[in-house]
Amino acid sequence: MSDWATRLAFSSVDRTKFVTAASELGRNALVHGGGGTMTIAEVLKGEQPGLRLDFEDEGKGIADVAQAMTDGYSSARSLGLGLGGARRLVSEFNIISHPGRGTRVTVIQWKRR
Repeated sequence: MSDWATRLAFSSVDRTKFVTAASELGRNALVHGGGGTMTIAEVLKGEQPGLRLDFEDEGKGIADVAQAMTDGYSSARSLGLGLGGARRLVSEFNIISHPGRGTRVTVIQWKRR
């Protein structure tokens, strides 16, 4: 993923943010979702290039997404900064979760001009 961001000439700061967010979301899919998949794709908004990551799992899902996005909330006795932190590190963040069926998180990082 860092190679993709490098190829699109993302700044080192934006590459670091994107990889950090991806690491957190991948960890969440593994720990809370029992595993899952991640796909990566190049995207365009007009002439502006970006990278999109989709994380999907078939775990227990998130009963209250708004609560899970709140800093300090944790279902795993951690600092509770994961989802909110990942959201702050990327340009766009979307989460859809269905209790009992799993969670899908999509993030996009746009290249700054």
